[in-house]
Amino acid sequence: MAFKINDECVACGACAGACPIGAITEGDGKYEINADECVDCGTCAAQCPTGAIEEA
Repeated sequence: MAFKINDECVACGACAGACPIGAITEGDGKYEINADECVDCGTCAAQCPTGAIEEA
């Protein structure tokens, strides 16, 4: 199960820098996780200052 970023995202980029495989990219107003690439490690969720990343 991949993680997803909800509307609490403030587009700070902390998650993208933390992702070990580069599955997170900047989208329209918030970051997005590519579910096909996500390895479900949870590193991004631990780095998110707003708690915007949750399991899908």
